[in-house]
Amino acid sequence: MCGISGVLKLDDGQADASQLGAMIATLSHRGPDASGVRLLGPAGLAHARLSILDLQGGAQPMSAANARLWITFNGEIFNYIELREELVGKGYQFTTRSDTEVILHAYQAYGEECVHHLNGQWAFAIWDAAEQNLFLSRDRAGVRPLFYTQSRDSFLFASEIKALFACPEVGREIDPFGMDQIFTFWVTVPPRTAFKNICQVPPGHSLTVKGNSIRVQQYWSASYLRSGEVQNRTEAELAEELLHLLQDATRIRLRSDVPVGAYLSGGIDSTLITALVGKVVGNRLRSFSIAFDDAQFDESSYQQEASSFLGTQHSTVSCSHADIAEAFPDIIRYTEQPLLRTAPVPMFLLSKLVRDSGFKVVLTGEGADEILGGYDIFKEAKIRRFWGRSLESTWRPLLLKRMYPYLQEFRRQPTANLKHFFRVTSADLASPFFSHLPRWALTTRLKLLLSADFRAAIGDYDALGELETTVPEAFGSWPHFTQGEYLESRYFLSGYLLSSQGDRMAMAHSVEGRYPFLDYRVQEFAAKLPVNLKMKVLNEKYLLKRACQGIVPPSILHRTKQPYRAPDGRCFFKEGAPPYAHDLLSPCAIKKRGIFDAQAVSALVNKFKAGNASSVRDDMALVGVLSTQLLAAEYINQ
Repeated sequence: MCGISGVLKLDDGQADASQLGAMIATLSHRGPDASGVRLLGPAGLAHARLSILDLQGGAQPMSAANARLWITFNGEIFNYIELREELVGKGYQFTTRSDTEVILHAYQAYGEECVHHLNGQWAFAIWDAAEQNLFLSRDRAGVRPLFYTQSRDSFLFASEIKALFACPEVGREIDPFGMDQIFTFWVTVPPRTAFKNICQVPPGHSLTVKGNSIRVQQYWSASYLRSGEVQNRTEAELAEELLHLLQDATRIRLRSDVPVGAYLSGGIDSTLITALVGKVVGNRLRSFSIAFDDAQFDESSYQQEASSFLGTQHSTVSCSHADIAEAFPDIIRYTEQPLLRTAPVPMFLLSKLVRDSGFKVVLTGEGADEILGGYDIFKEAKIRRFWGRSLESTWRPLLLKRMYPYLQEFRRQPTANLKHFFRVTSADLASPFFSHLPRWALTTRLKLLLSADFRAAIGDYDALGELETTVPEAFGSWPHFTQGEYLESRYFLSGYLLSSQGDRMAMAHSVEGRYPFLDYRVQEFAAKLPVNLKMKVLNEKYLLKRACQGIVPPSILHRTKQPYRAPDGRCFFKEGAPPYAHDLLSPCAIKKRGIFDAQAVSALVNKFKAGNASSVRDDMALVGVLSTQLLAAEYINQ
């Protein structure tokens, strides 16, 4: 894990060392162990290193082929040992033990197709001096970030947007369309970001710059089981293969020259990964978790139970309402986009605990819910479709009452309110986005807070229409359940969970997260599973639970699923809360930025001050407005 940045002059100019130095200096949190800059005529590469593999010999930027090829690389290639042996067999000679050099020789051997040979999480750029060609690539799941922009005479790229903003020629302006997407989907849809003219390389894509031409190409996407296709293997066989794949995915993610720990949330996914890590490292395993002062969010009893069962040396950081309010400005500085929830804050505190404990690497359970049918939104969709087959039924919508046992406000809602929120119409049933329509409808209502001028800037832009152009051609042939899974894994996972809640929070304290469930072999296996093995009736992650038997404690295996959440809007109005929220949400500050309507925001703030804000929508609205104001204050000159 590291930070990378670079420039390619498009006007026959030469790369500038001071510019590259300014860019990489903004990424020192991603790579505090070393830094390097390399000038290569029109191209320039920079690197901030977090040393994990080949501590002495892996300095970057690195070259190969008699300095024809140069690379700056962020991430890990977990199959680098096997790939290195393959390349040695082809006659390539190595001078380091690093996975970075493996990428360079793989590019020599396979060209841009080298990415198909990589199993890992990466963002890298390779400059080919002979071909005057810059090649960028981002890993399949989008674990590692990669942004780019083009100025009048330069193509610029970096791990984080702040490095691009270190260049005076790069404009700083909020993108109204990006904001419209965030206030619809929670995330921007790649290549869009929250900033105008700043793009992200989508997950599973590469980008090539040659001359004045920029070509973006997709190299990977999961191939899902189509409606009507069958899987001619028994549950037992599939459960065994799933466990075998996860064991191997975990094994290769333990390759490191520094100690490796594990996050332990108290749920099935992290407990299984921690158990699999423990089988390799034994009683030396350190595990880490978050506890909450507020009991409705706290899962520490399950975390302690899992730790005792697995025999880990366990450490916990406790998070209070005051902690969230105190750290939130830092969180937005790292996420570089507005948020609709405060959940990244405890992850920020957790990575600090990991780093303070002397660890640079942790394995976690992210990805299981998306690819193996774990989310409540998938249950929602099943119930809503069941209801939709008999819309006049009075009892079918009552099944919605079984949803979200951890949300007391939800359970108190009259049935009529639930029917209105989870509406099912013939148009909804025909929509390719049926599973997510209630969530997106709720989020879209937050746009009522936008100012008239900002809404005018959005105009008739259609976020759903743009999203529809990005889904695969085969999307319509997939089962409805699979369509929901794709939307979660393709957009929400990479755009929020692996970014704002994952990479950005871990790397804020120079910690690398590794995700066995997102090994591409596991993803491709899961994509071909029958839907009923992912969620049997309303039993989520059915096949994973079967694979976990005997490895995960029964009490955790069969507990009611409680998704990770954190206290939201009220944190900023507790006694002793820092004054920035009051200042940034004041009518004067709201009018100054011009994004939101001052009167509407004042009404929302007064609702919180009076203690009358209790809905999910109120929390999302408050956090969304405050995070946007913080983002603008941090990055927009005004």
